[in-house]
Amino acid sequence: MGSELEMTHSLVFSVRKAIVADAVQILDCLSEAFAPFRGVYTPEGFLDTVLTSATLEQRLKTMTLFVALYSGGDVVGTVGCEVAASHEGHLRGMAVRLDWHGTGVAAELLERAESELVHRGCARITLDTTEPLQRAMIFYEKHGYRRSGVTRDFFGMPLFEYRKDLKPATTATPRLALS
Repeated sequence: MGSELEMTHSLVFSVRKAIVADAVQILDCLSEAFAPFRGVYTPEGFLDTVLTSATLEQRLKTMTLFVALYSGGDVVGTVGCEVAASHEGHLRGMAVRLDWHGTGVAAELLERAESELVHRGCARITLDTTEPLQRAMIFYEKHGYRRSGVTRDFFGMPLFEYRKDLKPATTATPRLALS
């Protein structure tokens, strides 16, 4: 059973597209969310995960980023998405501040990113994650993502690809006019 604070979190956050003015808070959120894993990431892998001002600026130009905001305007979570190939979207940089784990922030961010990619014509979404992020793997699997079997090198660490095939948009079937 969660604390009273945890129970009220889900009522006081909103999700919107990120703007440049969110950059410092996005970097803080990424840094906080991944701090517990710093020792098991290679230095290069950690830096690529938590970003720098320059890499975040590039991501803001090339991807759609979403932020979850506490009612006071503080960023409590973030995720990025992009169309990576024909009809395939990709998620990157999911992070939720530690105090906000288990409050629905990650699920709402994921839903917004998936909706954006569906709107942009994607029929499949991929994401990559590393072995230390077991909680993230469970979360993604709960939301329909499955390991694809593709493993790449991520700065000396295995990077596991997950995929989710999206249901095609339903179109109304034309009705025959009976005369």
